[in-house]
Amino acid sequence: MGDDTAAPRPVRPIPGGPVAAVVVDTPLAHLDRVFEYAVPEELAAAAVPGARVRVRFAGRDLEGFIVERRAAAEHEGRLTPLRKVVSPEPVLTPEILALCRAVADRYAGTLSDVLRLAVPKRHATAERNLPLLPPTVIPYAAEPARDATSSSAGGGDDVGPWSDYPAGPAWLRRLAAGEGPAAAWMALPTRGSDTDWPEALAVAVHAALAGGRGALVVVPDHRDVDRVDTALVRRLGPGQHVRLTADQGPQARYTAWLKVLRGHVRVAIGTRAAAFAPVRDLGLVVCWDDGDDLLSEPRAPYHHTGVVLSLRAEQTGAALLSGGFVRSLRVEADVEAGRLVPVVADHDAVRSAAPRVVVAGEGLDEERDGPAARAHLPSRAWRVAKDALRDGPVLVQVPRRGYLPALSCGECRSPVRCPRCQGPMGLPSAGSGPTCRWCSAGLGPSGFECRSCGSRRLRAAVTGARRSAEEIGRSLPGHPVITSGSGEVHGSVGSEPAIVLATPGAEPVADEGYTAVLLLDAWASLDLPVLDAPLESLRRWMAAAALVRPGRTVVLAGAPEGVTLPAVEALVRWDPGWLASRELGERRELGLPPAVRMAQLRGSRAAVESALSQLRLPAAAQVLGPLPLEAWSRSGAGRGEVGSDGDAGSWHALVRAPLEATAELTDALAALKAVRSARKEADVVAVQVDPVDGW
Repeated sequence: MGDDTAAPRPVRPIPGGPVAAVVVDTPLAHLDRVFEYAVPEELAAAAVPGARVRVRFAGRDLEGFIVERRAAAEHEGRLTPLRKVVSPEPVLTPEILALCRAVADRYAGTLSDVLRLAVPKRHATAERNLPLLPPTVIPYAAEPARDATSSSAGGGDDVGPWSDYPAGPAWLRRLAAGEGPAAAWMALPTRGSDTDWPEALAVAVHAALAGGRGALVVVPDHRDVDRVDTALVRRLGPGQHVRLTADQGPQARYTAWLKVLRGHVRVAIGTRAAAFAPVRDLGLVVCWDDGDDLLSEPRAPYHHTGVVLSLRAEQTGAALLSGGFVRSLRVEADVEAGRLVPVVADHDAVRSAAPRVVVAGEGLDEERDGPAARAHLPSRAWRVAKDALRDGPVLVQVPRRGYLPALSCGECRSPVRCPRCQGPMGLPSAGSGPTCRWCSAGLGPSGFECRSCGSRRLRAAVTGARRSAEEIGRSLPGHPVITSGSGEVHGSVGSEPAIVLATPGAEPVADEGYTAVLLLDAWASLDLPVLDAPLESLRRWMAAAALVRPGRTVVLAGAPEGVTLPAVEALVRWDPGWLASRELGERRELGLPPAVRMAQLRGSRAAVESALSQLRLPAAAQVLGPLPLEAWSRSGAGRGEVGSDGDAGSWHALVRAPLEATAELTDALAALKAVRSARKEADVVAVQVDPVDGW
């Protein structure tokens, strides 16, 4: 990091009182408020609202942000003076402060927790090297903006991919006119770089600039950022936007963030944390692939990026675009409530763009191929891949990484568990022995003996990416095998014939599209131990299937027999909206999220029971539990055993409330956290609103 002792830039004094209201960086919930400090005369010019400061707090020097300068103190006693103005840069703007407060309130968190994620750490060298004032002339505010306005208004050729959607040109026209339309966009499969979803987002950003406003685009991972970055450079020219991702170094990321703050650029793209980028005159916020779990923040207050962007659009009056090949249930609920207007292609356009999806093992496959029709690589999938490899690459999606990530008993199919921690056992490589994926322990000298039936025979419960690569490479010799997954993710591949094997979310983009896509082990995706398993399976399948060339074949292999599965039906029909609507209707009948608001309390049994006794819930709320929280890993293959001794962290309770009682519920949860924090309760209880797993 740069030299923190660098001389501060001269700043122009800002009128303000002798009192600074400061948000102090402390995780204690009962201290989630502003504190007043006296502003020494020598710091009066630099201590502007939004500046970083250092203050004396509870016997320690802590950092914080000035949120207001006051003429008089509300505190009646003597005020402690500010220790130091770390930087006069007003990094916390009023808009971002209001957004962070809204996010903290929505998720029963603290303001300091959100600020820690919203404002990056200072880099003094970046502050010193970047000019304070933006360029006098912003290139894209001239000729390109006029083009965008005219094309958006007339629905001409420059609307690009939006011409395929009946409501698309009208939405762009309103965006360019400075309005704030909110839309849920169901994107068509890839048909070429000029009609792909990144190009559509670039056109939307161009329309926002035409209206004299800025834009913010948030996507799940850096590969998506690369694609949007390329489309924006092609549409706006180089240097007209910045990217904000975790793979940037501290100086590069802070420099990019400062360019947005100081108005050097008015467009920012990035991953999860970019949702808080201080874009000036914000006119458009975009969230791509709302259902991707990478958009869920794993740190307190555990917010979802889609909700953050919705709050930001509501506060600023910006247009909101939530796009993807499928709709998450949260987006579907907003569509049905009228908060989002659907932007979808008509039936004929969908049929023209969607690939041909076939399910291996159906029809005449079993009669023709026998048991091979339902092998790990079914005969039908093998024939499709062999033919497709004549003129391009073939994508093979497998649901699990590794070699053989899960083992089961060869007789009764019971999962094999670690004798030490009860974690899932797997084979990390060919020739190795079974190893626990949690603690790396083996089966011991006595080997495996099934607890259910006594058998000592093992079988693979699921085949991982590396084992699949071996099998497919042998069955289709003469072609290179490219693997993309954990450890090495490829952003793109060429148009030459090759077998590209990838795990969900790691599929490279082929230059001219894939000639075929094989989706193996469908049952493994459908058996995910989460409530959203059908929608998540469909999201994974469609993300891969959308990369195939128009008119080519997608083979779904490993789907359970003898039953009609809605996720499989939605894939074959290429109708994700139907599945989302069906799932949401069932959730309403059962009282499950997102039809209700849910919160989770986690901790030891005694701590959870104590917290429930302290919690003052709204009358309509309902408590479920406490119950033991089964030990499981989101990437694991099953659930472990939990003892009844109530070890710390092994119990949880759920609180369910109607959506209209959300504010009452989150206020009650925030008050609970404050009370337990003030009492210095030894047993910690984690509180999460809208938990994504574990229940």
